[in-house]
Formats: sequence, structure tokens, C-alpha cells
Amino acid sequence: MERDPHENGRHPIQEDGGFDTVGSVATNVEDGFTMAAVGDLLYARPVTKGHYPGLADVLRIFDEADVTFGNLETNILDVLSKGCPQAEYGGAYCISDPELGADLKAMGFDMVSRANNHTLDWGVEGMRETSLALDKHRIIHAGAGENLAQAGAARFLETPRGRVAMISFASTFGPMARACDPAGEAPGRPGLNPLRLAKSIIVPPEMLESLRQVREVLPGYNPAGKDPSRVVLGGVSYKAGTKASYSFEANSRDVANILRNVRQGKQVSDFCIATNHGHEPGEWSQEPADYEQSFARSLIDAGADAYIAHGPHVLRGVEIYKGRPIFYSLGNFFCQDLRTPVGADMYEEYGKDPRVDTDAEVTVDEVAKGYPTAEGFVGPQSGVEFYESVVTISHFEDNQLAELRLYPIELRRSMRFANRGVPRLAPPPQGAAILERLQKLSKPFGTHIEIQSGVGVIRLQPSSAQRGI
Repeated sequence: MERDPHENGRHPIQEDGGFDTVGSVATNVEDGFTMAAVGDLLYARPVTKGHYPGLADVLRIFDEADVTFGNLETNILDVLSKGCPQAEYGGAYCISDPELGADLKAMGFDMVSRANNHTLDWGVEGMRETSLALDKHRIIHAGAGENLAQAGAARFLETPRGRVAMISFASTFGPMARACDPAGEAPGRPGLNPLRLAKSIIVPPEMLESLRQVREVLPGYNPAGKDPSRVVLGGVSYKAGTKASYSFEANSRDVANILRNVRQGKQVSDFCIATNHGHEPGEWSQEPADYEQSFARSLIDAGADAYIAHGPHVLRGVEIYKGRPIFYSLGNFFCQDLRTPVGADMYEEYGKDPRVDTDAEVTVDEVAKGYPTAEGFVGPQSGVEFYESVVTISHFEDNQLAELRLYPIELRRSMRFANRGVPRLAPPPQGAAILERLQKLSKPFGTHIEIQSGVGVIRLQPSSAQRGI
């Protein structure tokens, strides 16, 4: 059925007789449009035909959605025929069964982001095989490609309530994973769509002065042209501030490229998702990096209808800006820890011997040492926040967010290692704790979350978009 372009006040021709502004950033979906969004899919083996009580209850939440989104933080390939573990990898060799494409489709996922620190764990061949697996099952994906233009481009999903665009990029990645465009006779480089960040360490003024003195007595120091507001020592940049912290500055060229792709994606779609995979300031933090709020808002201003961040593996706050949701981290939707095969470099990193130890034993060590405790979590619950998250359902009316529902989930952390990491609805006490934590994390952004019958609810007042909140 053709959509009437004049419905809901959306007129392609303005009163002055000119065509609708090409750069319009307005949401343009039919009333009732619904987006389901989750965080990281650390997903190794098919689950829809397995024995995972409670999984079906979670997947039913997706039934009402026009688009269901997640971040695919793995590679789908048969390693016996394609790909090999790279010397530079994302902290673990994320690899999944070749049947994962069909399983993702069966669960209801129709859009996944690809730019993350595991995009090239298994090389360019692994990246390409993953693309083929997703294409085979008509799952829209963005963020990885044969050059920067392809990796950064918007990809599109047709739905009965409007066309959905998605732009995927990553602020956390290995340097060799960054895609680039051709230059003269040099071909482009396959990889991911990057958002490079320059990191500085903030220290008290007296500490900065001590670092400056150390720098000046080192051999080869040349004071010419040095920025007096910072000290670079051993390749690390330090600046003065009121308390010790980390600060990040986004690369202007990458920002311009991403904003352009968001603008272009929105120009030919009705709803645009911008999605970022970043660990900054660190997986220990339940707050976003200092650059991220202004950057997320600039994406909304450029035409994004939702900003979805993932990567820290823990929940962070929710903000509503101009009637559109900003998710600063949706944590994990899957956290299947048992991955196999494991590259030799990972055995070496954890002091294991592939002739004696097993892939599982390497991974157990990696989880124990590599899953940091977020701020506010101590003792025996270390790492528990990696296995708690929410499923978000964003419902739009009159082209702005009308209601956002948050369903708390847990990923079977208490089960044996081989079976953990698959979502189910959190039991009431645990679910309440998850939502209360999200309430606290969202409050600094002016977001009020009600808890009703075990579900978090955010409702917008009709004037919220006009107030810019």
C-alpha cells in the first residue's frame, strides 16, 4: 500500500511552492512506529533450537517492533576454510558458528551494526564472510566495508511504517582495522568506519608541573612549539584539571564524515539510527566519556532519530533530546563466553599452552582477568553487571518518541560456563535492581524512569521536542 505523503502533516511541497528541504532532519514515520534496540551480541552459537528456558519470553518483546537492532560483536565464518586469527585483535578472538545468520533472523533481528573492536579479529576474510552470512539472510548491516566510503555509508531497511537508515561507527578499535578510501593509484583499505579519539589524562596542576619537570630533563627535549597547557610524556598527553580523569577529543575529519553520512542517510529515509561502539573512558565506568553527550546531540541535530551506544558491556544512562532517545550504553544482550577456536596469541597472553590447555581454559582466564568491575560494584559480584541489561522498545507518535519501555534481562551468569550468556527476563528483585540502577544513571540527563509492573517506562510530554530536552 502506498503511503500518503500528506498524512500527519508531512507535505512534500511547501507553501511557497518549493520542494521540501533536502536537509530536513524531521522524523517521518507513520504513527505507531516502534524500534527495539539491544546492546552487544557476544554470540557464539545458535540458540533458537536449544534448551534456554525463558529466551522465548524475551524474543516476544520484539514482536511489536518495526525494526530490531543489535551490535554484532563477532565474526560468522567457518575458520577451516576462511580467515585466520590476527596478530592485532580486540582482546579476544570473537568467532561464531556459520549458522548464526539464520539464528539471528529467527530471533527477529533485521539490522545489526558491524563497526567494533572485533570486526577484523579474523582478518579481512572473516569480515567478508560475516557480510555474506548476513546478506544471505537479508539482515541489514553497516559499519564495515571494502573502503571507508562503504564502511561509513548508511544501509536501509524497508518497513510498512517507513524506511530505516543505519550508520555504524566505532571509537574503540585496533589501528589496523580502520578503513580508508583510495588515493591516486593507491587502492582503498577494507575495514571499519572509525571515530578516532585523542585521549588526555587530567591531573591536578601541581602534578602537571612535576611531569613538565620530568619532560624537561629527559634527553632530546626541545621546547620549541610546545603547548603550555599540556605535557606529552612518553606519547601520553597530560592536562591540568580539578581531579584525575580521562578526557577525549574526537577527530574532526571523522566527525565530519559521520555527520555527512547521517545527513545523507536521513535524506533518503524516514528514520535514522546512528550507532557507536566505544569502551571509553573504560569498561569500569557507568558514565559516558566526556566528549559523547555533545557528539550524540550533534548527530540528532544532523538527522539521527536515535543514538545507540554499546561497547562498555555495562548499562549507562538514557537521555531524551529533542524527542529522540540517546542510549549511552545498552550493555550486553548476549555474553556467550565460550568461544572456540582461540588464536595462539591469546594462549600466549594468558600464559597457556595449546598442547596442554583448552580453548575454554584460556577463555575462563580471560573472563576472570579481563572483565573489570564497574564503579559501584565490588567483592564477589565483580563482573555481574556484564550479565545484566535491558531490552528497549521506543514507540513513536506524531513523529517523536511517545513512550520508551525498558525490560530488564539477565544472562544466566549463575549457570555453568558453557551455558551462560543467553538472555532471559530478570527475576523481580534483580529486575528492580537493574531498573533502579538505570534510574540513577539517567537522572543526570534529566530523564525520569518510572517502574511499572517490573518494566521501566519513560513517557514524553508533547512539548518535550520543542523544549529541546
